[in-house]
Amino acid sequence: MRRFHLPLAILCMTAGLTTAAERPNILFIFTDDHCEQALSAYDPTRITTPNLDRIANEGMRFDRCYVTNSICGPSRAVIQTGKYSHINGFLQNGFAFNGDQPTFPKMLRKAGYQTAIVGKWHLESTPQGFDYYDVLKGQGPYYNPPMITAGPNNQPVTRRHTGYTTEIITDKTLAWLKETRDADKPFMLMYQHKAPHRNWMPAPKYLNWLDDVTIPEPETMWDDYSGRTASASRQTMTIKEHLNDNDLKLSGYGTMNAEQRKVWDAAYGPKNEAFRKARESMTSEELVRWKYQRYVKDYLRCVKSVDDGVGEVLDYLDKTGLADNTIVIYSSDQGWYLGEHGWYDKRWMYEESLKTPLLVRWPGKVKPGTTNDDIVSNLDFAETFLDVAGVEIPADMQGRSLKPLLQGETPDDWRQSFYYQYYENPGAHNVARHYGVTNGKFKLIHFYAYQGKAIDDWELFDLEKDPNELQSVYGNPDYAEVQAQMHDELQRLRTLYEVTDDDPAARVRKRPAANRKPQAKKAS
Repeated sequence: MRRFHLPLAILCMTAGLTTAAERPNILFIFTDDHCEQALSAYDPTRITTPNLDRIANEGMRFDRCYVTNSICGPSRAVIQTGKYSHINGFLQNGFAFNGDQPTFPKMLRKAGYQTAIVGKWHLESTPQGFDYYDVLKGQGPYYNPPMITAGPNNQPVTRRHTGYTTEIITDKTLAWLKETRDADKPFMLMYQHKAPHRNWMPAPKYLNWLDDVTIPEPETMWDDYSGRTASASRQTMTIKEHLNDNDLKLSGYGTMNAEQRKVWDAAYGPKNEAFRKARESMTSEELVRWKYQRYVKDYLRCVKSVDDGVGEVLDYLDKTGLADNTIVIYSSDQGWYLGEHGWYDKRWMYEESLKTPLLVRWPGKVKPGTTNDDIVSNLDFAETFLDVAGVEIPADMQGRSLKPLLQGETPDDWRQSFYYQYYENPGAHNVARHYGVTNGKFKLIHFYAYQGKAIDDWELFDLEKDPNELQSVYGNPDYAEVQAQMHDELQRLRTLYEVTDDDPAARVRKRPAANRKPQAKKAS
């Protein structure tokens, strides 16, 4: 039988898609643990991020982007699938993502997009749906990272690299754009950094940046947790007690080589010696303040390198003309604590970790310098990518496309409330399992399990009167009507999103065998 091959543009039109020439390229820039407080498009008090700000200035800044589960791996699984953790199966770090399920990269690839991912994957399984992948092994170190890519017979192989990880990921991203990209196809490229994840090891050129600056302390840094349930005080993520010497750069080199250690010692050696001499005479409060400055400066130094890399990639798009037909999305897997409530890390449904940055530039479609205050989420990213590419959104995805919002139109039935659930306890930092609902004005949280035992602690916050969430009003007669309404809305959303009364984390103690991480071969 003789076969006839229709041009891709005709195939796209017959499938209900826009033509290949009209379909935008998609560049998704993603970081790990980058909070709004460290992005000057949101908050200029700690750092200036001119390149990330370019995306906001030339596009749209979203001010209420909430995550469904504030922790690294689960957030990434939600983005791949457009489904909550209890549906996609990736509830907490340590699981392995079942890549056999439908994901947006697979759908875009089937629709004619060239797909690639470079940088942090952190889903414990080999990426599927990508024409090209070159990803960090596990969390990945800040220096000299091993990275996994497809080798002979398309089997994953591990290759080692020398240099600073943020810069390596940027270089690989640019190399793919310049050398590997098929100019006859639209592309979807995920450019994903490890930074600024713990333990915040800066690039050599930024080791002394900010030495002569005092970073302002957040107003809640000395929070005593007296206005909430016991969960807030049982955590193990305080700057005062839980940052270790490795976090504070008082010991350890990670994966550095001898040359890198020499540069590191030249920067941190004198600073550490001065601290050790002063330590015995420091008060407890002075010691906390010193730890805060060391921690937050290293975090910001890592962000600085990310901003540099983003600038390089944006410059390349502009220089080549690709920017004209490329939608650029910037986000992070969740928010983060830069000393708020005395903390570092994430996990909570409290505002600093519930909210994540979201910036979108789409020339000709998004009005430059605009902001949006609708409730959006990482649950919506997959649907958005599919929609802008003209690909049908599967009915079982649980988010919604942001395309109308990007074009300045909020649908009448857009969500007015948001559901959240965190599962990882027992686990790092001792944050109780909890779920809740927020509408931006009020927030209801239920802490339901701690160290393997059921608990029944509730918190309710009036976010307009108490934006720092210092005093729960749960049980306060003045809020009885609000409390009842929030309980009803919580149950409505649990039903809508098919959340069962039994905790899925209690049913899934180990990774499903089908999801276990394949062993990557080492390249010769």
